[in-house]
Amino acid sequence: MIDVAHSSPAILASFLASSVECVEALTIVLAVGAVRGWRPALIGTALAAGLLVILVAIFGAGLSLIPLASLQTAIGILLLLFGMRWLRKAVLRAGGIIALRDEAANYASETQALRSEPGERRGWDPIGIATSFKAVTLEGIEVVFIVIAVGAVGGLLVPATIGALAAAAMVAGIGLLLHRPLARVPENALKFAVGIMLSSFGTFWIGEGYGVEWPGGDLSVPGLIAGFLTASLISVGIIRRIRRLTLLSPAA
Repeated sequence: MIDVAHSSPAILASFLASSVECVEALTIVLAVGAVRGWRPALIGTALAAGLLVILVAIFGAGLSLIPLASLQTAIGILLLLFGMRWLRKAVLRAGGIIALRDEAANYASETQALRSEPGERRGWDPIGIATSFKAVTLEGIEVVFIVIAVGAVGGLLVPATIGALAAAAMVAGIGLLLHRPLARVPENALKFAVGIMLSSFGTFWIGEGYGVEWPGGDLSVPGLIAGFLTASLISVGIIRRIRRLTLLSPAA
């Protein structure tokens, strides 16, 4: 039986991260369905999903053979690097340095590219299948990494997987019902939250791997989340202030 209180951070982190990746994959799958037909779009998606399940099973089982301290340190470093990459982009986008991702524009660009491709657009369409397979696989690899990294160290692989599957089902259900990209999803806010959570988990596991006695044990994770959130919001404020002063300053 799953301990909800102990598992909820892993479920939430996996759910939010998977939601972001699924929204990005859905945009391309919908474009394939609209232009090349729904059969190749769904075939490619199903093949990619099967591959991702196999990867989780293989790597998830293999991690149990690694000594716990080494696993905590390695996973912690990877999670921290992965989380900081997401957090950096989210901070720069929130500060106005990088443009926000536009799923509607990406959908339009993808459909235009698919229309220019030759070949059969119904039934067994290699181009449509390959396009949806590649999109789901590339975005799904990040989901697989997050599920394994968040869940393996604390014995929470099943809850993390549940979070990822719930996100995939939710995004796919909404997207297929609407038949259009989820352009209004606050993707940067989700990336902001995921970056903070992954960075916090990573820092915690690195400390655990090196034998650090965290105050309150697992309860230190919310404190790390608060610390990363505060630092990120301060960074956004500094970036916005610098940009504002730059725009207001007279040209040399």
